Amino acid sequence: MRHVGRLRISWETPEQLQAYLTQKEEAKRRDHRKLGQDLDLFSIQEDAGGGLVFWHPKGARMRLLIEDYWRKAHLDAGYELLYTPHIANLELWKTSGHFDFYRENMFDQMEIEAQQYQLKPMNCPFHVLTYQTHLHSYRELPIRWAELGTVYRYERSGVLHGLMRVRGFTQDDAHIFCLPEQVANEILGVLNLTEQILSDFGFTEYEVYLSTRPSKSVGTDNIWELATDALVQALNIKGWNYVTDEGGGAFYGPKIDIKIKDAIGRLWQCSTIQVDFNLPERFDMEYVAVDGSRQRPIMIHRAIFGSLERFFGILVENYAGDFPLWLAPVQVRLLPVSDDQRNYADAIALQLKQLSYRVEVDQSGDRLSKQIRTAELEKVPVVAVIGKREVENQTLSIRTRQSGELGSLKLSELQERMQKAIENRQQI
Repeated sequence: MRHVGRLRISWETPEQLQAYLTQKEEAKRRDHRKLGQDLDLFSIQEDAGGGLVFWHPKGARMRLLIEDYWRKAHLDAGYELLYTPHIANLELWKTSGHFDFYRENMFDQMEIEAQQYQLKPMNCPFHVLTYQTHLHSYRELPIRWAELGTVYRYERSGVLHGLMRVRGFTQDDAHIFCLPEQVANEILGVLNLTEQILSDFGFTEYEVYLSTRPSKSVGTDNIWELATDALVQALNIKGWNYVTDEGGGAFYGPKIDIKIKDAIGRLWQCSTIQVDFNLPERFDMEYVAVDGSRQRPIMIHRAIFGSLERFFGILVENYAGDFPLWLAPVQVRLLPVSDDQRNYADAIALQLKQLSYRVEVDQSGDRLSKQIRTAELEKVPVVAVIGKREVENQTLSIRTRQSGELGSLKLSELQERMQKAIENRQQI
């Protein structure tokens, strides 16, 4: 038996206790808050306020890589991109229902020209307003809109936790407006895109939950049955096992939640897919049906990362800061043994940068052993030592974190190996 705070936890076997202790130590080693500081990725500045994230150059570089990947994946999947404001008139949040149902998680209002404005806690009403700018035909549906939209939610200081629980964060939001008969296929498309994106970031094991109609809900029996059947059909086509959470859906529709498993077996809630009957009703959304009548579209909310900040924290902990080559903020560091090799190092760096690799030349002037140690502590995937012999032979002495010493390579040989690792989203 082991005491944890005031709790007493017991294990059936010594092996179970050891597994618990090992995971606890691994979690401590992987803590994204410490690694974020050690690797100079991000900070939370109390002078600016708790729960507000400052992205440092290396972290910002990684964020840009993640965002660029996300945008391309969505454009390839038939989405279009939106950018919407950070604040809106309070009346919008009353129409959407957030003021009534979500007020405790919203910051206080600000007055602008005698009107009350509110920092947005959600992106969805903005996408609805964009839809409302003109009347749509059934021929235009489905419409798929995606946005990396920053939102602001009031969280008490006691629950703030690194990147995992913050007050300002960016949701990878998307909303699909579709016909009732299109719901199942659209859900399947979301599941396929979710699988593609999560696997590219190294997450291939999930737990999936289907949440059904709660006791208090909006919408007719027929529309709930249609939506729930569509979620089930899509999950069955994917062949994913899932757990049904009876009555666990939102009041406005059923949902699918996906928890990803990290490198040490922990589960993280990230992706969610929700069918919504509420906002189309509240905003009187319509499309012109095939018979000329006005009908309500089905609205699907979905996020894959959930929160970009939180997903980044999960990535840091999953890889323990030892990122695959395609994500690493610095892919190659060149270590000149002395100033005599600096011109050659600068020339190699320029060639690699022109090929879009992220490369640095160690400018410290430290002894080679310290340069190597610094690169190891900063978890740089590829280190190239440049001495007199390398300059004479026009080569690089390569060492990688994954494979150790690779020996003397021409720049073209190194580039070929790196390109293969990047394409496979692996370490080199």
